[in-house]
Amino acid sequence: MAKKEKNNCIPRHVAIVMDGNGRWAKARFMPRLFGHKKGVESVRKVIKYCSDAGVECLTLFAFSSENWKRPEDEVSGLMSLFMGVLEKETVGMLRHNVRLQFIGDRSAFSAQLQAKIALVEQETAQCSGLKLIVAANYGGRWDILQAVRTMAGQVQCGELKPDELTEAHIGKALSTQELPEPDLFIRTGGEQRISNFLLWQLAYAELFFSEKLWPEFDEKCLQQAFDAYAGRERRFGMTGEQVKA
Repeated sequence: MAKKEKNNCIPRHVAIVMDGNGRWAKARFMPRLFGHKKGVESVRKVIKYCSDAGVECLTLFAFSSENWKRPEDEVSGLMSLFMGVLEKETVGMLRHNVRLQFIGDRSAFSAQLQAKIALVEQETAQCSGLKLIVAANYGGRWDILQAVRTMAGQVQCGELKPDELTEAHIGKALSTQELPEPDLFIRTGGEQRISNFLLWQLAYAELFFSEKLWPEFDEKCLQQAFDAYAGRERRFGMTGEQVKA
């Protein structure tokens, strides 16, 4: 696909909950991890399509803070999958000028995985194309809580007064502090909820829910989401007449 010129019909920041890997595998009488591995193919397609379309940021919800409750074999398989993907995909990210960044509490991961994450972030830090943000061991409430703790420390040290706190202070303390807020939120798998993902940041995002399970989500499905986004009027509290003016 030829690279498109940036325009208002293309979201600047796309955030995706990649749901349905397990159900896709179960329907084929395969273990859930098989579905997660198949889902990596959809990740590649979406990254390339967003990069070619001129999307600035793509945030993927890879592993929530609640996902630790899943069966132990699935969790350990996902950790191995993360490591394998990082090892295999780094060269491709560098070739396509993709910068990788992780958000979430990575302290729960093995030392080996933490080191690999840090290394790939460092290796791609100079890439100036698509910013790929992977949310792993992430939760929206955790994100807000750690921001509150940061600001509480600033107040305690006298760096900030309580009555001076603004929304901008909160935004700068979140894990996405250097990123624009998402314009388009996509969830696959037929579910219609946010599931503790980017709770503060999604305040004005356009929501798009797809019935497709994540391994079935391809470039055509993504373009449908972009088309739906392009057809919506984003008013941010104003009237339609004010927006047009």
